[in-house]
Amino acid sequence: MLPEILNLVPIYFFIPLVAIVWAVFVLRKDGRSRIPHSQKKRKYHVVAGTVLHELFYFHTLHDYLTDLAGKHKTYRLLTLGRNEVYTTDPIIVEYILKTNFPNYGKGEYQYTLLKDLLGDGIFTVDGEKWRKQRKTASYQFSTRILRDFSSSVFKSTAVKLAAMVSEASSSNEMLEMQDLFYKSTLDSVFKVILGVELDTLRGTYEEGTKFSNAFNDASETTVLRFVDIFWKIKRFMHIGLEATLSKNIKVVDEFVHEIIKSKIEQVQKSPDGSARNDILSRFLDLEDTDPTYLKDIILSFIIAGKDTTATTMSFFLYTLCKYPHMQDKIVEEVKEATKLTKISTVEELVDNITEEALDNMQYLAAALTETLRLYPAVPRDGKICFADDTLPDGFSVKKGDLVVYLPYAMGRMKFLWGDDAEEFKPERWLDTNGKFQQESAFKFTAFQAGPRVCLGKDFSYRQMKIFSAILLSSHKFKLADPNKRAHYRVALTLHMDGGLHLYAYPRLGHLKS
Repeated sequence: MLPEILNLVPIYFFIPLVAIVWAVFVLRKDGRSRIPHSQKKRKYHVVAGTVLHELFYFHTLHDYLTDLAGKHKTYRLLTLGRNEVYTTDPIIVEYILKTNFPNYGKGEYQYTLLKDLLGDGIFTVDGEKWRKQRKTASYQFSTRILRDFSSSVFKSTAVKLAAMVSEASSSNEMLEMQDLFYKSTLDSVFKVILGVELDTLRGTYEEGTKFSNAFNDASETTVLRFVDIFWKIKRFMHIGLEATLSKNIKVVDEFVHEIIKSKIEQVQKSPDGSARNDILSRFLDLEDTDPTYLKDIILSFIIAGKDTTATTMSFFLYTLCKYPHMQDKIVEEVKEATKLTKISTVEELVDNITEEALDNMQYLAAALTETLRLYPAVPRDGKICFADDTLPDGFSVKKGDLVVYLPYAMGRMKFLWGDDAEEFKPERWLDTNGKFQQESAFKFTAFQAGPRVCLGKDFSYRQMKIFSAILLSSHKFKLADPNKRAHYRVALTLHMDGGLHLYAYPRLGHLKS
């Protein structure tokens, strides 16, 4: 592990960093005599580590933070100039995301870390910029037009994906399903958001592949900025990972800008408003159509729709391979929900996947939610404290501190989910009648909560249900290596490191692509 860390932080910075962090630790621990009298009554959460520990455990960062959470429900990690408070306490989560929402936001610190990749998109900004985007996006996601259009796109893409799986199955070819999920969700999200048909699944779309790879790499490097205090120096000198990040961001920006330009030209050719089901077309009807502003907004939507669904579906299918009887159980529920005693063709199934049928897939909803509990697409999320505050547990936070809640760790906490917290049990989401039941959004934090709760939650469940129903009804899946454990790649979202390698076996006849 140590050699990998030394690649992240040059050796000539590493030893001084140790000395600096240690000095900060000692001063903060022993410098009580220098604390103003007015602050002596304040108390702060236990110090469980430093930024060095985050660097050392970077490739298993979420498990490291989970281990600490098992010892301390809420704790601090020390960095230069600020505290980072990490919590798995739903009461504190509710406080920062809802009760005292105005005092906690992205802040200048996180904005500076993320803006090179995400610009002024909804995931990086606060205040009026956030409210404006939130209001517009909220309206778009609530329209029936978008719901019906997105369902049609999801079905079409899922059928294409099932056909590709069938091709591999007929030749006993191993599949890398995470890659296929990324391609299919990218196709779906571009169609729904931009109205553009990429079709990366069935064709070779080199620019789309470059975009996807560039964003994945840029995402990982951006996360590293949270623990690499020298990233600004590296960016200024254009060296190391920051130099690579700059190249990747250029690929991402140019790709999205080109798509927006093409869409503007398309809309101008149809001024009557025809074929305007996609989100970008609706944004183009607004007064503010600055290309950079649009790029930032659209890139946020693409990221949210592409990565979160693909990663969740990957871990979902991985887990179902560990419990093959659950695959059969979901297929039986799909038959019952669609009122089909036997599924003869994918086309027949698609014709019967109505909104009512999707709503009746209760066990499937529970299995997907259980996946999100253990493998949340966004494993950690933090807010900057804007003014000195006291949290509900009586401990203080200072202005500028980063308060982080941990969906990945929270899903593994026994005090929240019981002694079987680390087991995959969809039944925990079903009542005695087998109906899906929600948990508090401050306990199950996969979609955030409060004013910033994920707008695309229903959108995401609809896509995952449609994909799952079609794929599992047409094929059985087995891991290529049943003994290999899935591991994550630390990035903005929870990628499965190394991909998901499976074999598929047909339940139906051969599918045409």
